[in-house]
Amino acid sequence: MRRYPEYKESGVEWIGEIPRHWNLSMLKYIARLVYGDTLISENRDNGTVPVYGSNGIIDTHSAANTLAPTIIVGRKGSLGKVHYSDVPCFVIDTAYFIDKRASQANLRWLYYVLQAIKLERFRDSVIPGLKREYTERQYIPLITEEEQTQIATFLDRKAGQIDELIRIKERQVELLQEQRTALINQLVTKGLDPNVEMKPSGVEWIGEIPNDWNAVPLTKYLESIIDYRGRTPEKTESGRFLVTAKNIRNGQIDYKISQEFTSEDEYQRIMTRGIPQIGDVLFTTEAPLGEVTNVDDVSIALAQRIIKFRTKSDRLNPYFLKYWILSYSFQSELHQYATGSTVLGIKASKLGLLKLNLPPLKEQKQIVGFLDCKTQQIDELISTEQRKIELLKEYRQSLIFETVTGKIDVRSEV
Repeated sequence: MRRYPEYKESGVEWIGEIPRHWNLSMLKYIARLVYGDTLISENRDNGTVPVYGSNGIIDTHSAANTLAPTIIVGRKGSLGKVHYSDVPCFVIDTAYFIDKRASQANLRWLYYVLQAIKLERFRDSVIPGLKREYTERQYIPLITEEEQTQIATFLDRKAGQIDELIRIKERQVELLQEQRTALINQLVTKGLDPNVEMKPSGVEWIGEIPNDWNAVPLTKYLESIIDYRGRTPEKTESGRFLVTAKNIRNGQIDYKISQEFTSEDEYQRIMTRGIPQIGDVLFTTEAPLGEVTNVDDVSIALAQRIIKFRTKSDRLNPYFLKYWILSYSFQSELHQYATGSTVLGIKASKLGLLKLNLPPLKEQKQIVGFLDCKTQQIDELISTEQRKIELLKEYRQSLIFETVTGKIDVRSEV
């Protein structure tokens, strides 16, 4: 896209050069960040307006404390995250808001400017949150109302197109994940042969199973069950990698999502209950409930909210057990036995009540081999789509920055 005819240095690092006819102003002279209110609880269930917090819409309420339109800026939690409401809304005290009483600017233009600033940089080091006074002292481009409207119109169209592409890609990821779950569920409940003779399993939610399969208690063919719940391990900057419940995702240990370590002495203390072996099944008991994986590194330490299963190798393949736990059938039963008002969890004493659909060992291995291949193919497709989503989001952010700082001239585009 074309650039403006002439530029000058803005003197502001994040903005860089700006068109020669543009100026700068502190945000406080263009808009005021207004504190949200403490949410009123009465009539909450009969709400007529959206309630916004740092993370976006969280509820409804019977009355608004803003006019329309409104920019909502996360003050706590999702610090600096920017939302927009076309209708009057109620903003709670985890966020600031800007409506036409707090700014005479085009609010759609200002909405994009605030996204470009990356407000999370203005975190208060003393009291966690977005510091209003410091944020309002930041310089932003000062341009005519006409050009504000042109930029807002252009970005509404272009960002809207990108957002639609992102929604399509996210739906593709959802469909692939559903396909993965359905495939696992089909094979661990019905097997690989679609023509095999079936019999009633005796368990209503499992239904029919192949003739030579059996529905047995989950714990029947477990050699050991070790619950690692107890005192929280002391964390260190290096040492033994500590696998926590949040490291276990989609049947694997994600070593990047959270990197925590514990000392060698602490490792010896917390692992006295049992050192893992390759293939042992790790099962999360809460926060989140029901995630599962197989051990792929015997040197790891295991944190709270994880139970380790070791199977009797002559009857139960540990990788088949992982796929069974991942299945929709097992997860449905698991949540029936789960307890907890805010965080669902399951007690180790209830594990024996859960069922396992058990094929002969040879067939277990065949199912595992097939699922390893097919789920890897689906996971690669999911990774490809997720990377496309990341690139689209990066492009969207770049386009907003280039436009609101005048690196490209969109006046003729409008």
